[in-house]
Amino acid sequence: MSRITAAVTAVNGYVPDYVLTNHELSQMVDTNDEWITTRTGIKERRILKGEGLGTSDLAVPAVQGLLKKRGIGAEEIDLIIFCTTTPDMPFPATANLFADKIGAVNAWGFDLQAACSGFVFGLTTGAQFIESGKHKKVLVVGADKMSSIIDYQDRATCIIFGDGAGAALLEPNYDGYGVIDSVLKSDGSGIPFLHMKAGGSIKPASHETVDAREHYAYQEGKAVFKFAVTNMADVAAEVMERNNLTADDVAWLVPHQANKRIIDATAARTGLSEDKVIVNIERYGNTTNATIPLCLWEWESKFKKGDNLILAAFGGGFTWGSLYLKWAY
Repeated sequence: MSRITAAVTAVNGYVPDYVLTNHELSQMVDTNDEWITTRTGIKERRILKGEGLGTSDLAVPAVQGLLKKRGIGAEEIDLIIFCTTTPDMPFPATANLFADKIGAVNAWGFDLQAACSGFVFGLTTGAQFIESGKHKKVLVVGADKMSSIIDYQDRATCIIFGDGAGAALLEPNYDGYGVIDSVLKSDGSGIPFLHMKAGGSIKPASHETVDAREHYAYQEGKAVFKFAVTNMADVAAEVMERNNLTADDVAWLVPHQANKRIIDATAARTGLSEDKVIVNIERYGNTTNATIPLCLWEWESKFKKGDNLILAAFGGGFTWGSLYLKWAY
């Protein structure tokens, strides 16, 4: 029998209705549409409004749509890998709360935290459960309510992030489709440049940390940009070289949507023309773990069976990685 690979058999996404435009942000902080667009490529982002709604609530409609597409029930899911930087609460795992909401009564699950690289890490992890032969349906979710950890008085971060969710279903394949290879990296020395200062065990919440606004994402943009623009591009090129792929062999580059200039640099490094690069950052901003699955969802109708896709991401911590996916349908 042929080697088992983990094929993506369905994808779906969801973004909330509320649109936060650059114009509206300019009423909140010292910025304007031209400044934001020139530096990031972002025009608007979606924000989840409503009392008591969290990241799992973004993921529910995304996955319900996925299950409907695939024609299966939630009880058929074996495992849920929930990739997020904004869990509903420190514990229990959002994967568990989410499984209950969709009725995945036969699934076990866990949260995966690798910042913006989480979905690529999650697909790689989920693929190994399929390849082992022990799991038949692994659901990989990428979702974040970034608005919950963004300081809307800080123009360095509030212009970048939005809320959203996406998901992919992995199933066994015997014809060579699916997750073929990946290169994953991490470097903890990058922590000073992109992190949340308080709320963890090192610096628990207190009146002082709240007053100092330390429960929001903190970023030193120039340092992060410099590291991301090099490493995300390099790792995408590496996974192509390892698998003897040229730009002509690759149908689509699916990059993390952090910054248009980083996306352009990754495309240039891999030699891929603009028409092969998936970009939706102008409408959604950086939805962290949701960017890549949202891209897959929006471009799904354009993919052809056998297409070679290169996924690439970079995240805080630092984390980065690239994955070679052969489209299965």
